[in-house]
This record gives sequence, C-alpha cells and structure tokens, in this order.
Amino acid sequence: MLVTATKDQFEQVIALCRDLFAKKLHDYGAAWRIMRPTSVTDQIFIKANRIRSIETKGVALVDEGIRPELIAIVNYSIIGLIQLELGYADTDDLTEQQALDLYDRFAHKALDLMLAKNHDYDEAWRSMRPTSYTDLILMKIYRTKQIEAIGGATLVSEGVDANYMDMMNYAVFGLIKMEFGA
Repeated sequence: MLVTATKDQFEQVIALCRDLFAKKLHDYGAAWRIMRPTSVTDQIFIKANRIRSIETKGVALVDEGIRPELIAIVNYSIIGLIQLELGYADTDDLTEQQALDLYDRFAHKALDLMLAKNHDYDEAWRSMRPTSYTDLILMKIYRTKQIEAIGGATLVSEGVDANYMDMMNYAVFGLIKMEFGA
C-alpha cells in the first residue's frame, strides 16, 4: 500500500536527518538555542537558495550537493519549531536528551500532518518535480518573513509554525525522491 510506503520512507528520511542532528548536538551542544526564529528562517533561506542556485546552474563549486541542504532544511525547521515553543535562550540550556525528545515530538507532528495532507491530495507530491519543492520552500520562507515582519498578526493565514512544518515536509519529499527514487 502506497501510504505505508510513504510513512516508512518518511520515517527513514527523518532518521537520517535525526542522526546528523544528534551528531551535531554531541559536537556543539544546543548552541542553536540562542537563535531567534527570524534567524532560523534566514538559515533555511540560505539552504533553499543554495539548492535553487545548484539546480539553476547545474553545478556546485563547494563539494556538497543538494542532499545535505535538504537535511539541513529539515533540521532547521525542527529547530525553528522548538524555538517558537520555548523561545530563544541566552545559553545552551538543553541537554542532548531534551533536544532529541523535542526533535522527535516535532518530527512526529510533521509525519502526522504529512499523512493527513497526503490522504487529501492523493500523494500528488510524487508527481512533482524536485525543483518545485525548492520553489515551494522558498515561497514558504518569504511568507514566513512577511508574517515575522508583521509580528505574527495575520488575518487569515496560518502562522510561522505551519510554514516551518510545510518547509520540512517539502524537504522530506525531496529526500525521499533522492533516497528511494520515488
């Protein structure tokens, strides 16, 4: 069944992202706790913009391709969700286990959201081009920056958290296509 395959692929890709997150957490601690959500949004922008540049130019001069940037978008999206919930800190105030528990909680919420949307959209993402994921992530970034600029006072739109979730899921879709050719 395709839904089961999608769930399994999502979980495998998240495990890949979490592994890198855990290794960096070991090396640096939760130094990202000092980042305000606006800085996290800018970090995701840098990653998505680099992907678009590589897609457009067809070559990367730095010896890292699109895959590490998609992983970074997943991880920074989760960091953004954590920062929105906890607020930013002046110090690295989370243990490795606390940070991983928060990571897992938000990854699970993203999976639940993806499964619900996937049901309604009949896995349309599988027919999309990977470059469309990049464009959608960039659009979500610009929406997020606008929401941040107006202090979150939207009239009809979802908040920054929903945009982080969508950016994460589009990056996961890109990773699924890279990892599984789906």
